[in-house]
Amino acid sequence: MIVLDTSFPEVKIFQPQKHVDERGFFSEIYSRRALAAIGIATDFVQDNQAFSNRRGTIRGLHFQVPPFAQDKIVRVIHGAIFDVVVDVRRQSPTFGRFEAFVLHGGDWKQLFIPVGFAHGLCTLEANTEIMYKVSNFYSPAHDKGVRWDDPGIGIEWPVPAEEVRISPKDRALPLLSSIPNYFDAPASS
Repeated sequence: MIVLDTSFPEVKIFQPQKHVDERGFFSEIYSRRALAAIGIATDFVQDNQAFSNRRGTIRGLHFQVPPFAQDKIVRVIHGAIFDVVVDVRRQSPTFGRFEAFVLHGGDWKQLFIPVGFAHGLCTLEANTEIMYKVSNFYSPAHDKGVRWDDPGIGIEWPVPAEEVRISPKDRALPLLSSIPNYFDAPASS
């Protein structure tokens, strides 16, 4: 497995091996043992799948709060996404910072997003399909988020605002500056 660091030590991109021959390919896309070897010892409890039929569909920026906070692993099955993580741990030295990644169905990369980070995505192609694993079950009462176009975060989405497709729920999310401190800062090293 290839592991790539990001600007956040807790967020990782990894790429499982893909064994290709004349018949097609085989890949072990999830292995608890392989993830534990790179420092991700999370027990995932649910797989989710999302499909977006048009380019410019934005989902997020979402997170769940304790006791239902979630680690996530996101991968694209078909199509491509502009994937964003935002540190929402108010006492963290990187609070409010974001990093964006482009993930394609063909690049076989997966993004690990730990508790304390909001996650959002924008489809770069029509008919994009993603899967993601989560470490806790969905809880409507603990489902939170921040606005996709929050000027305090400053994400430059790859689609003009007037072309974005977004749910009314996501459009109404609060600004980062107005959310409570849901998470503690990471332990000092």
